[in-house]
Amino acid sequence: MVIGRSILHTTIIIGLALALFAKPGRCMEMDNSDEYTRPEIVDAGPKTFHWLCTMGLLLILPSVATALSFADKLGLSLFLQFVSAVYAMIEAVVLRFPDADGIENRTSRGTAWFLMALLSCTLFLGSLASGTGALIRNKRLQSFVTYTGEYKLRTLHKVFSMAAVLTGWVKTCLAPVAMFGFCRDAHTGQCIAHGIMGSAFVLYGFVYSMVLVLPWIRNNQGKYSQDRIDSWVMCAWGIVNTFTEHRWGREGWGHGDYQHTAMGIIWWAGGLLGIFLSRNGKRTFVPSLLIIFTGWAMSEHSQHLIISTKVHALFGYVLMAGGAFRIIEISFLLRDRRSDGGIMSFQYLAPFCLVCSGILFMSANEEQLILVVRLGADHSAYSLVVISAAFMTYLWIIMALELYLRLASGSEKSPLNDYRASDVTEFELDNIGDVDRELEART
Repeated sequence: MVIGRSILHTTIIIGLALALFAKPGRCMEMDNSDEYTRPEIVDAGPKTFHWLCTMGLLLILPSVATALSFADKLGLSLFLQFVSAVYAMIEAVVLRFPDADGIENRTSRGTAWFLMALLSCTLFLGSLASGTGALIRNKRLQSFVTYTGEYKLRTLHKVFSMAAVLTGWVKTCLAPVAMFGFCRDAHTGQCIAHGIMGSAFVLYGFVYSMVLVLPWIRNNQGKYSQDRIDSWVMCAWGIVNTFTEHRWGREGWGHGDYQHTAMGIIWWAGGLLGIFLSRNGKRTFVPSLLIIFTGWAMSEHSQHLIISTKVHALFGYVLMAGGAFRIIEISFLLRDRRSDGGIMSFQYLAPFCLVCSGILFMSANEEQLILVVRLGADHSAYSLVVISAAFMTYLWIIMALELYLRLASGSEKSPLNDYRASDVTEFELDNIGDVDRELEART
């Protein structure tokens, strides 16, 4: 029976792979790069080093500090955030990400200043929560701490820490945009759409990973399943998208209006079905199916450039695979249960596909692909590099979650303690029931 299930699962996966990626008769046509003269690459080495420093000190280091903060390791968290705040100040005041003309766009510059202020506020709140002597001596601050309370201050510090990580992500993504002079004039709207939607898929992958890695969330038997929450979010987003992507009655319909409005309609329609099917804590396939349809629609979007069409198609295929893997996980592996206790390796596939599709979509804006064409690379080489970035992003997500889990397991205030206590209670009650049944059988 087990062998039969394994064969079935393998057959499904192979069939999906063939259906998604094995398209016969693909031609190897390339875009003509003669008409494109920008962007120019200037000082590639120093700028790359600067970007790596920014990623390390404004994204990775704050994420480690956030894990420490959530695990109530406030002292070390504040030290790391102090390092990040110092670098953020240097980044805002001294360093720049100029393009070939020596100009850094205002969005990147403004994000640097905002991140410096945010990290400073985070450091300040954390210092108050930890009772730093230099601050607590001030009478006004003493009264503020007394009025607010340590718990609220620690909670605020966690919120600000997470906000700093998200802002660091934005800054890290904006840096290449600034260095190459992307996203200006007519390209601004497209860049914003790719950045927001791509980051949303990465965030969705993070949420799936968090639900998977943290046992008190994974094994939670609360009133609402993950699928119900997903259905509500998709329904709400679909309603917003339906009425904001096109100015109904005030302008004509274009190709893009039809695409985005139709996508909004299917999300709220499917979301309503998912909400109904997932009532009473049940699992449902609907959110995953919506992801598959979204991926299919994206894979069919024709673009001005051949390379853009192919990268968008790959993004759609990966998104479809993520939805399909999620359905297999829910229906075949877990058999509509919320968890099987531990984590199966297959369960990491769906969140990875979401992260990968998000990175692919963020990397598929037209100006970026024009640069790839000018460098003489094709879509396959570029896609492999982007997928490599997705692997590294997913590694960062999993390592941050695993770090928090390891730190939280040794904390007195960890939610893991409540989770273990509930497990012990259920175990003891089950044992009592078994003993009672044995006594009744003997008598």
